[in-house]
Amino acid sequence: MNKHSGEENLQAKNSNLPRVAVTMGDAAGIGAEITLKALRDQSLREVCLPIIIGDAAFLKKTARDLKLKFDFVESTANFSPLPNQTAVYDLNNLKGEFVTGVDSAVAGKAAAEYIETAVNLWREKKIDAIATAPISKKAIALGGYDYPGHTEFLAELTGTKEFAMSFFAEDLRVVLLSTHVSLRDAIELVKKEKLIELIKFSHREISKLLKRDARIAVAGLNPHASEGGMFGAEEAAEIAPAIKECREKFGVDVSGAFSPDTIFLRGFKGEFDAVISCYHDQATIAVKCLSFGASVNVTLGLPLIRTSVDHGTAFDIAGRGAADASSMRAAIKLAAKLSANS
Repeated sequence: MNKHSGEENLQAKNSNLPRVAVTMGDAAGIGAEITLKALRDQSLREVCLPIIIGDAAFLKKTARDLKLKFDFVESTANFSPLPNQTAVYDLNNLKGEFVTGVDSAVAGKAAAEYIETAVNLWREKKIDAIATAPISKKAIALGGYDYPGHTEFLAELTGTKEFAMSFFAEDLRVVLLSTHVSLRDAIELVKKEKLIELIKFSHREISKLLKRDARIAVAGLNPHASEGGMFGAEEAAEIAPAIKECREKFGVDVSGAFSPDTIFLRGFKGEFDAVISCYHDQATIAVKCLSFGASVNVTLGLPLIRTSVDHGTAFDIAGRGAADASSMRAAIKLAAKLSANS
């Protein structure tokens, strides 16, 4: 086989793989670093065709700083690069100065534009999924984008009304009832109707991803799920009635409320397909203790597959070359797997 025939065969193989757009994230943080480190893993190229959406000049500088060799090629999201090449959809949009490790309008605006571009490419059927490096909520606000994070931004870009943040950590999948609100406000959000909607939604979305009827568990709010009302009333007043209605009226395979200090481990061991968490840290402490670095943030309800890392921009270590790319690798692989199954 001559060289050209071999390249053609490789390109034909690539053309059948899911195309995963990897947004570079905030340039003042660790986004570019973990993206490049993740893409050094050749096993990623066996399950997807990754296309970085970012600023090519900055990516090249980051690669030089990390002493990583990359053959960057400009992507139109329509071609199949060779396995030793890395496709970059270059926005060339880091216009102006910014300081590593500091929130800025320049990096924030650029990070938001990577996300907008990824959604546009998906809408044009040029990519199949998105894996996002971390952004700074403050920086994108400085850049003129008023969103609390990726989830709400992507929901608006895709016209999605019903969505939820979830985390996948191997066999543990957790869906959050509330996200970035105070603990006092989170407790007030534990209401029957809100839980009914989330249980139904989670069952539908997780079943769709797994291609089978999902088993859902609901964590209690209070210690030991209130132990029969000894430590709180929310389980009896709000959570149990929501579970009962979902089972009897909507046929959802859901049970609980379970003691929150054990239910996440039970989910991790495969007893349930997903656990409904009553508030942000109830979910994320469990996820990160069980599977930090391998867990992935998945936005449920979007019309496209979107995954992300389980951490933030890490401004404190940005520019040092010390960032761990494990979660970025896991996010890209899961995006590829879910899009191939969809």
